[in-house]
Amino acid sequence: MGNPKHTEVSVARQSPQRPDADEPELDDTTGAAEPDETERASASTDRSLWDELRIDPVEIALPAGTGFTLRAYRPASSLTPTDVTERDQDDPFLARRQAIEEEEDDETVVILDEELAQEFADEDDESTRRRDSAATETDDESDEAVTDEADDEEVPVFLSHRGKLLLFKTPESLVSFIRSGAPNDLSQLDSWNELSERVEPADIAPLDEDTYELDLVVENLRGGHDTWDSTLLIEAGEAARDLSYALRLPAVLDMLSAGSSLDDLDEALRGTANGGIGAFMARRRLKKIGAQTASLGWRTIVGKISAVVDWRD
Repeated sequence: MGNPKHTEVSVARQSPQRPDADEPELDDTTGAAEPDETERASASTDRSLWDELRIDPVEIALPAGTGFTLRAYRPASSLTPTDVTERDQDDPFLARRQAIEEEEDDETVVILDEELAQEFADEDDESTRRRDSAATETDDESDEAVTDEADDEEVPVFLSHRGKLLLFKTPESLVSFIRSGAPNDLSQLDSWNELSERVEPADIAPLDEDTYELDLVVENLRGGHDTWDSTLLIEAGEAARDLSYALRLPAVLDMLSAGSSLDDLDEALRGTANGGIGAFMARRRLKKIGAQTASLGWRTIVGKISAVVDWRD
């Protein structure tokens, strides 16, 4: 699907209710409007911190609860991925699968005929020479360009540690952790130290677009095509892609990869949100996507993400 947050869904807002004709209008000179102006000024100040440091507060709702964390986007070449070794060792199913793979890799192949063995070796050498000669300079340049482009692409990194997403129940607990100097994957950012010196609990106020309700996705999908919430599902897909990349969850990435049924769902939902003839065609595509299949797939995704969350109070 490419870079996260490519598509923003506009949500119509209702106009404020007009006062009744019999009710007197408030004097513009009264202090009633002052709190709103103060709040807007405060919000603007809070956002300047995040915009300057290029880190954002994020709120994520999961079946186990709602928590705050942080996310940033940086070039892939400048980041060290989170270390999932300890996390994967704690997973009995993953540990068993890795043990089986290691056993298969360690199997010894015994060849009794030395002449036959030499023949296989000669054939392998010849095949290698043919492959090397078939490679062209154009292919090499193309590979280098693709590699450079991948390294320059901005990718997500979360407040995580050893493959676990750190979620905090309150802004105060999140700020306390940031100031503590405890190890985490965001500490590699050049703006981290400044954030730890400046951030206050009042600054932990995620934007609507950085608030994700993953706990509602499965139930919404179970309701059927007519009840599907495009905004909810599109934003959940963006969050899941970011989290699965940053936390190194290849199974989730595969489920959301291009051409998958859940990716088709995402594309169709975006099409309905864009309007026009494209929306009509997108709605037809949505009708072909099974509600049960989609809800089961998303239940798996939410479960895998929940399994790698480290809740902090």
